[in-house]
Amino acid sequence: MDGPDIEIMSFRNISVIARFTMIEALRTRYAPVLLIITLLAFGLAQFLSQVAITETAQLQSAIVAAALRFSAVFLVALYIVTSISREFSDKVVELMFSLPMPRSAYYLGKLVGYALLAVATAAVFTLLLSIFTPWFQALLWGLSLVLELFIICAISLLLVMAFNQVTPAFSAVVAFYLLARSISSAQLMARGPLVDEHSMAALLMSYMIDGIAFMLPDLSLFTRTEWLLYPAAQWSELIPLLGQTAVYTMLLSGVALFDLYRRNI
Repeated sequence: MDGPDIEIMSFRNISVIARFTMIEALRTRYAPVLLIITLLAFGLAQFLSQVAITETAQLQSAIVAAALRFSAVFLVALYIVTSISREFSDKVVELMFSLPMPRSAYYLGKLVGYALLAVATAAVFTLLLSIFTPWFQALLWGLSLVLELFIICAISLLLVMAFNQVTPAFSAVVAFYLLARSISSAQLMARGPLVDEHSMAALLMSYMIDGIAFMLPDLSLFTRTEWLLYPAAQWSELIPLLGQTAVYTMLLSGVALFDLYRRNI
């Protein structure tokens, strides 16, 4: 079999695995949970419209957007971790690797399938937000959420394949997300006016935080709530986010594939 035939077969394997990953999500409780979260967020928005005295629309958008962002991240991450962990437990991964198919096809098929699931999740939440905010601002927020979820898909796949257990893998994903979300704030605090610039401990702490920030994506730039509150947001703000997403998705995928190929499964 020559090179083009192998490439076509690998592409077919990736597409089949991605399709069945989406079908599995639809057949499990993912869709009902997504619907419940959407209805709860809509109810929260209606509740805020009744209790807010001023700036009702801004309060609705800010609180509902924050709730939807964290819900999307944790829902996608938890589903990926539990799904892959179950496949390891049920020996599905061993069965897939026994087929005449490269391991990269399995990984990429899963990544593409979960990425499509992330797009569907972000689309549902964006439609909900468009009820309270202008469509342009909601769409910008939704596209940024898609990019953020792509990184979450990559890190979730990497960690669940490394740990093979739900609790440590999901805990590591949560720790990664919270650290990546808050690392810019930690950098600001490390150089705040109350920090002694001549203290060796303060300098070491600042350098350590800078080192961690260099290795992590700056998720504080993604899915910003102010995009929903002020009409000054521009499409150009997505360009650096696209760059970060591409770099970290490829980097995390490379590490996951290296770990996958070195295993004796």
